[in-house]
Parts: sequence; structure tokens; C-alpha cells
Amino acid sequence: MSEKLRIKLQKLKAITIVWMLIAIVFALMEHFTLVSSYSLGTQNEYSFQSNLTFHLVSSVMAVIFGASFLVFYIHEKFRERPYWQGIAAIVLTYIAVVTIITFVMGFVLVPSQAGLSFGESGFDAAYRAYLLDTVHLKNILAWSIVVGFTQLLLQMSDKFGHGLMWDSIKGKYHKAQEEERIFMFLDLKSSTATAEKLGNRLYHEFLKDYFSDITNAILYNKGEVYQYVGDEVVVTWKMNAGLEQQHCLKCYFDIRWSIDKKKEKYLQKYGMIPEFKAGLHSGKVVAGEIGIIKRDITYSGDVLNTAARIQAKCNEFEVPILVSKSLLDLFQGKIPFITTEMGDIALRGKASRVALSTLGALPQDSKGF
Repeated sequence: MSEKLRIKLQKLKAITIVWMLIAIVFALMEHFTLVSSYSLGTQNEYSFQSNLTFHLVSSVMAVIFGASFLVFYIHEKFRERPYWQGIAAIVLTYIAVVTIITFVMGFVLVPSQAGLSFGESGFDAAYRAYLLDTVHLKNILAWSIVVGFTQLLLQMSDKFGHGLMWDSIKGKYHKAQEEERIFMFLDLKSSTATAEKLGNRLYHEFLKDYFSDITNAILYNKGEVYQYVGDEVVVTWKMNAGLEQQHCLKCYFDIRWSIDKKKEKYLQKYGMIPEFKAGLHSGKVVAGEIGIIKRDITYSGDVLNTAARIQAKCNEFEVPILVSKSLLDLFQGKIPFITTEMGDIALRGKASRVALSTLGALPQDSKGF
């Protein structure tokens, strides 16, 4: 299973569980309202079991027709647009689908509840009464809020970074902790000259397109975007995730593939194609939340400074990527890339030299994710 599909199914699984729990809550709320002193009481047709079943079946249908559409289409389609557009799109789609289902289900439920066949005298009045029952409006209103809020949470999850919002809710990094991590500093080449050529507004669009087009390559290689700093993006991996299937190395070549695939867009819009360089290193960092008003998860440690300085050496050696030997030594077996050793290199601010290598993709591996 590809990482792309795994992420989508993971989101769908979480939505399914939450929506089923919400369906149970809705059924309990209706039951407690109906048996309270504020209600006229229940009708003979009502039972908690049948009402619970109705809500659970409705939630399953919502997952099939709503959540699947949300995860596999709406969220992807509206990821780069304002939040309200994605929320409005899924809510309007949900209302349209539920309205159609309500009209269709009337031809099934009215005959069973009223004992009237289609075309029989009295069927039209019973069908009209079914459609005008305010329970449909109540369900549409309640579940529209649910699906809209779900889209908002997916968008907020993207803002935090895949999986990080849940870590923040759990308080995983409320107290600082030590972790083994891999970092990649990815920086655009000749950014000052590019900014001068394009101007501030167009350069901003250039960066926006660039960061957007490389996102999937990062996510589908299990990377986490740690920071955007000007024209630089810092990507990090938990050690196991980065080493698995050489994700941290493959990510760089998938980014190149992503940009190459869209080079015509860049040439037409900006007259140039983004060129970038990368430096990778691994080691221990301290991870923890900082701040009160704008709380954020930060990493601190020598590994970040070293990775940044490794990346800075790319210009000197005229190579697009440099990786520390200590990171390459962590991979089990031969890595599927062309490796060229650059020797032990002195890095600014470090007393000891660092052994570096540059990588090249094998032709058969240059197909992207």
C-alpha cells in the first residue's frame, strides 16, 4: 500500500469512528429529550433501539457518500483555497446528497409505514407529509455542522502537519523530551536574484506554488514539515520512518520529480524552474512545546545546525544534495542511489570534520511517488 493511500485511509478511519460516536450521542440526546418533562412523549412507533439504528445507518451512509468524497476529493481539491470554500463545498454537497436520498427513501418508507402503495389513493399526501417532517431538517442541520467541522479539522491538521495536531491534543510535547530524528534543510538556489527578477508579489506566488508542489512528496515519504523559513523548508522524520524504505533520501528525488512534472507551468508563469539544494543529517534533539499565545513544537540540538551547514556546502561543491556519512551508515544494506563520497569536510562553527556524500538517482528509480 502506498503512503498516499495509507494517509487517506487513516483519515477515513478516524472520521468513521468519530461520526459513529456522534450518531450515538445524537440518538441519546433525542431519547433524553423525548422522555423529559418538556416533551409530549413518544409515539407508539418510537423505540430507542430503532432510533439508534437509524442514526448509525445514517452515519454509515454519511461515511460512504460524504466522508469518502471529503477525504479523496474535497480536501485535496480545496487544500490550497481559503478554509471557508472547502467547508462550504462539503456542506452543500452533503445537503444535496441527503436531500436526494430523502426523496428516494420516501418511496421505500412511506409504503411500509403507511401501508400505501405507490399510485394508491392517499399515497401522495403521506409522501408529502414524510418529506415535510421536520426530523429531516433537523438531521440535515446537525450533520451539516458535523461534516463542515470535520473539513475544518482536516484543514487545521494540515496546518499543524500530518499527525502533529493529535500529538498536541494529547500533550505529547507538553514536557520536553529527547528524540532521535532526521532533518533535511531544503533551500532554493539564487533566491535573491529570483526575487529581484520577479518582484515581491510574483515571487510570493512563486514560493507558494513551489511549497505546494513539493508537499505531497514530503507527506508520502512520511516527512513532517517543521518550518518554512523564507525560501527554505525544514523537513524532519522520526528515525524509523525516515530510514524505512529510504524515505528521507527518496523524498528529495520525489521533490525533484514533482517539480520536473510541472516545469511547463513554472516556465509559462515565471519564466524559470525552481532549483534547490538539500542537506541531511540525523541525531538527538530535544522536542517540546513553547509559547502561550502561539504555541508551537520546536526542536533544538546540534543536529539542526549541522544539517543547515551541510546544505550550505552544496554551492561550494556544486552538488544539489549532501548527506552526512553518519546518516548513510544507519541504513541497513545498500541504498538504491548512486553515492559519491566528498570526504571529511570542515563545517563552520564545528571543531571536528564531518564526512559527507552526494547522491544521484538511478534511472529506474526516478518515477516519483
